[in-house]
Amino acid sequence: MGRAREVRVALWTTSRPWPDRVPAESRVVVVDVLRATSTLSVALANGASRIVPLTDTAEALARRDADPGSLACGERDGRIVPGFDLGNSPFEYAPGRVRGRTLYFASTNGSWAMRHAASRDSRGDGWTLGSFVSANATLEGVANDAEVFVACAGKDGRFALEDAAFAGWLCARLAERGARPANDAARFALTLAPRDETEIRALVEGCSHGRYLRSLGSEFARDVEFCSRLDVVGGARTPESAAQT
Repeated sequence: MGRAREVRVALWTTSRPWPDRVPAESRVVVVDVLRATSTLSVALANGASRIVPLTDTAEALARRDADPGSLACGERDGRIVPGFDLGNSPFEYAPGRVRGRTLYFASTNGSWAMRHAASRDSRGDGWTLGSFVSANATLEGVANDAEVFVACAGKDGRFALEDAAFAGWLCARLAERGARPANDAARFALTLAPRDETEIRALVEGCSHGRYLRSLGSEFARDVEFCSRLDVVGGARTPESAAQT
């Protein structure tokens, strides 16, 4: 029998700085449940051709302006950036808006983690998106990888319960397939894994960032509810990212 896959989970409070011990051969799953990886899973399912994660909003605008047909997307403090085409709501990324387009995406937390995950190798295929809305698609996407490193984006330099809970869900499903947690963070995440969609919804809507977004109004509350659903987006694929500047 071959060795069990190692499930590596990073539960640092922020993706800054990026961990310096991510194995080069591992698949990185970036998790920002509220809302970046949930929203971009919708975008990919609806036909977006490429995601380019950026950390600077001015760069996103400049890249959009230099690339006809592309879109500048993302948010700061939950709200769309002035001049951007799209914010960070999954309901904005409809097929008619994103199909065939490159998305220059700059969010408060998730894009930072995605940027580093995408730039760690030259292939651009060593990372994927993790969220409850495409949970089993994410699971199937990493099922054949020898090592999986789950990178939680966190929120404003703090631990994000919703991200760690998805990491725990993924670790639990991989463990059922013979994988083993490779560090204490993975073992801790397993204790947070929600058992069903009812628990997922209670956790996502009740976490601190979920409560903050819901306080911004009904449209944001709708986003939180959507991001708490299980497997409503199928066929997720690895982003073809161009992380180079």
